[in-house]
Amino acid sequence: MTDKGPEAGIVPTDSSSLSDAALIQNIEQESISPADETVEGELRWLNRNVVGMGVTSFLSDASHEVATAILPLFMAAINAPAAALGIIEGFADGISSFAKLGAGWLGDRIERRKPMIVGGYTLTAVGVGAIALATHWGFVLIARVMAWFGRGARSPLRDSIMAESVPPEAFGRAFGFERAGDSLGAVVGPALALALLSLIGQGSPTISTYHWIFLIAMLPGLLAALNFALLVKEKKRRAQAGLKFWSTVRKLPPSFKLFLVGVGLFGAGDFAHTLLTLRAVELLTPTHGAAHAGEIAIALYILHNVLYTAMSYPAGAIGDRVNKRSLLAIGYLIAAAMCAGFIIAIPSVWYLGLLFFLGGTYLAVEDTLERAIAADLLPAEVRATGFGVLATVNGVGDFLSSLVVGLLWTRIAPAAGFSYAAALSLLGAVVVFGLHKDKGRTA
Repeated sequence: MTDKGPEAGIVPTDSSSLSDAALIQNIEQESISPADETVEGELRWLNRNVVGMGVTSFLSDASHEVATAILPLFMAAINAPAAALGIIEGFADGISSFAKLGAGWLGDRIERRKPMIVGGYTLTAVGVGAIALATHWGFVLIARVMAWFGRGARSPLRDSIMAESVPPEAFGRAFGFERAGDSLGAVVGPALALALLSLIGQGSPTISTYHWIFLIAMLPGLLAALNFALLVKEKKRRAQAGLKFWSTVRKLPPSFKLFLVGVGLFGAGDFAHTLLTLRAVELLTPTHGAAHAGEIAIALYILHNVLYTAMSYPAGAIGDRVNKRSLLAIGYLIAAAMCAGFIIAIPSVWYLGLLFFLGGTYLAVEDTLERAIAADLLPAEVRATGFGVLATVNGVGDFLSSLVVGLLWTRIAPAAGFSYAAALSLLGAVVVFGLHKDKGRTA
């Protein structure tokens, strides 16, 4: 490990006088902020910025996961139609994906990204709390879209600061640590929601009960914004006002574009894992009864999330010591194996537990290493744009995969949906495994 920081772009004072190509090609070596401490001549990867972003992700994810856990119950309480939840989630995910794309490009143009990130975390928290004012699902839609817009806008900017805070050989560990904090919030959030329902609702929750929980859920989200503002320090950089959106996207490195093909193919089959819970209920109901099957399925999903949390940092740490693209391809192959396992209808708790184990494991590898590899492949001065494009590809894939798998499941059979997902996972693994490494980088 060296004490040299990641690459950062030189931007002339009169940036408008240069072409987009010149702006993208000019790169200089610039040291990390003094806030990043060194140990025996080596940049410490677990520094103030990395810890700050990990804690921020935990607080923010715990906040909106409380809201996500009780949202279906609240929708039923206000007599919203079943289709309303799908409309709300679909619009929110779509807005979030495009917010990531635009925010990433804007992040490469402006001098300071931290205020936008803090604003994004704040907007997410306020959006969660705003649901407490809802008496009709239309207002829930507005609040949820607001929250997810903030969530999308902050992500590529935060990831670009993360990449600037550690040396390239520690990208896996840094992103794995942040992902572990985020996934831990996904475990704590639903548990907190259940505790609040029991404490406030006392067995008979009302609309007022849910309103109070949404307000309480806003608090850790606001703490997340405050935590980022106080702990994370952004490296000094110059604005690149001359960057044009489409020109910048077109000039992203060819190796990164090939990587996006692999990510996109895999993402087109990487469906929402709530379908795993549904499949477990279907398989276990004939032998365990509907109520008990539901309880087992929820327990399996909790196991899935715990494994996701536990495996995120190890996946990144291993990725820093081996070829990241090969390890990510193995993660995609694990996803294919999980899908193949669900094609076989075996109503065994132990068998399903193994499949949920595979699901949590590959998700940790996927979420950690996709961003670590992107950080390797992207020049520093357009890194936020690249992260935004990556997030958008993933967002479109999430929407497409869940839609196609759901339709195949309903119109043909569950095995058809899982077969489709397995095939796309294999294709994505082949493309990522064949990704050529950039000279001087570890991808």
